[in-house]
Amino acid sequence: MNFKEMIEKDREIRKRQEFEGTFLQYLQIIKDNPQIVKLSHKRMYDIITSKGYKVLRPEENPRIKKLYGNEPIKKYNFFKDDFFGIDKVIMKLVNYFHSAAMKGEESRQVLYLVGPVGAGKSSLVDTVKKSLESADPIYALKGCPMREEPLHLIPKHLRKDFEDALGIQIEGDLCPICKHRLKHEYNGEYENFPVVTTDFSIRSRKGVGVVPPVDPNNQDTSVLTGSIDISKMDMYAEDDPRIFSLNGAFNVGNRGLVEFIEVFKNDVEYLHTVITATQEKSVPSPGKGSMIYFDGIILAHSNESEWNRFKSDHTNEAILDRIVKIEVPYCMELNEEVRIYKKILKKSQFNAHIAPHTIETAAMFAILSRLSPSNKVDSMTKLKIYNGEDIIEKGSTKKIDFAELKEEAGMREGMAGISTRFIVKALDHALSSSEHNCINPLSVIESLLKAVKDLDIAEDDKKRYLTFLQDNIRKEYNKILEKEVTKAFIHSFKEQAESLFDNYLDHAEAYVNKNKIKDKSTGEELDPDESFMRSIEEHIGISESSAKGFRTDVTSYMFYVIRNGGKIDYTSYEPLKEAIEKKLTASVKELSRIITKSKVRDKNQDEKYNSMVEEMKANGYCDYCCDVILKYAANNLWKD
Repeated sequence: MNFKEMIEKDREIRKRQEFEGTFLQYLQIIKDNPQIVKLSHKRMYDIITSKGYKVLRPEENPRIKKLYGNEPIKKYNFFKDDFFGIDKVIMKLVNYFHSAAMKGEESRQVLYLVGPVGAGKSSLVDTVKKSLESADPIYALKGCPMREEPLHLIPKHLRKDFEDALGIQIEGDLCPICKHRLKHEYNGEYENFPVVTTDFSIRSRKGVGVVPPVDPNNQDTSVLTGSIDISKMDMYAEDDPRIFSLNGAFNVGNRGLVEFIEVFKNDVEYLHTVITATQEKSVPSPGKGSMIYFDGIILAHSNESEWNRFKSDHTNEAILDRIVKIEVPYCMELNEEVRIYKKILKKSQFNAHIAPHTIETAAMFAILSRLSPSNKVDSMTKLKIYNGEDIIEKGSTKKIDFAELKEEAGMREGMAGISTRFIVKALDHALSSSEHNCINPLSVIESLLKAVKDLDIAEDDKKRYLTFLQDNIRKEYNKILEKEVTKAFIHSFKEQAESLFDNYLDHAEAYVNKNKIKDKSTGEELDPDESFMRSIEEHIGISESSAKGFRTDVTSYMFYVIRNGGKIDYTSYEPLKEAIEKKLTASVKELSRIITKSKVRDKNQDEKYNSMVEEMKANGYCDYCCDVILKYAANNLWKD
């Protein structure tokens, strides 16, 4: 890489973006490109949507239909690499910016994110803030402490003419300091006022203001609106704008964003400035100065307990009426939760090997802790339904409506439970304490058990969490492991599964259509093999009386897929797929038990065992975790 060339290229791009000229020159720039005139909400909406988005329609995506019914889901590219399982939250967030960009009522309201700890509120806010740093530079009055829009120079009586000529809308007034400079430095000749380009910076407090919680006994509104520079009071009059230090959060965040961290930890009186900043789009100036125009996104966040305490006080109605609340619950989809942990671990410097299903096991625990108990299904089944999986029962997909489960659970589901941070800390502990530079589902379960035992929570919750780990998750992992070891043990598992599938489909089709089936070797016409079909069907609880209906369903579905141009294989129909896999698993249980437990193997057994190990290593296991997992399987899956 040519570093000098890279540096010079970047410098050249930045130079091209820089501008310093007069207000008159700025007007010509607007004439050529009116799109550069934007208020803060419009700017943010354009930043988010400029990356594009994808619409997932339920009629095209069965998983979306299961989880969201007939509602299409928009996945915004701007958020896709950092946020998982909160698509509806992000849609609400973007809808807020869209409405505010159109100067709807939301443009005069606070965007407030509420949710449990570790749900992603702060990360969402950080992403929105950082997006400003990557935005195109904006034009501002040179030397203005609020980096305000140069169009504020235009007198009110001429604004309509300028708006018509430029094809724009002008909103806002000059800040006191620029008003004083215009009068005394430029003799009111605003066409000569200098205009420059400027960017956004979080660290430099350029367009991004942050308000942390302040001690209620020592609150000073100068944090919000700036202060009086005492050193200049001997030089200028008390109402002279030159004594103002406009360095408060609202001054800094003008044309950008103001973030209120743990907003309701502040005293109510301290928040009154928010009312004028939203409804009137102006904030007080320090001392006895006039109100100052403010254009910015006000983004606040806190935990749910603080929100509940604040809204319970009826005296806070004025502020509550100016809030757009978006709940940010924990992720409730297993696959998406796994992606969260993988993203976080990827940013760490741990280089230990992670065995298959390790992250999934930890994610299962997190999701189970967040689910509300259901009278319709058990917790693990509910987890799978929320993940968009089919539930197979007695040979058919169990019809459990996702929307009904959500309605039964109520609005609070996902607002409590184990946080993402808790899981990641347990994973980190398992990684750092691993003697063999490898972690697996068993070591992570042990790490989670220790972490839960140390939690300072109600005993009922602790007992429930321990039950999830020691019972539900171990049982589910055993099922996963049994299938995995079987697939590794059976040479060419997929080929054998496909062979069973083809044979079953031939016999089922002949049975349904009351035809004979031709023996491929002898050419002899035979009756469909009832015992062969039953040997597969019985693994998913198909009774003899319901076998005919199951075979009809299978053949009808396969013909439907073929007619619509699809390809079929043993995974095409979920109930049949499960039946075939269970048959193959059952056929090797005894042999697999002997091979994994036997200390002394004959040559044939040794070859099969080594072949199985190599297959598991090809599937992501290392020598150490393969040995640990197979010993566990021998002692727990195929007991005498």
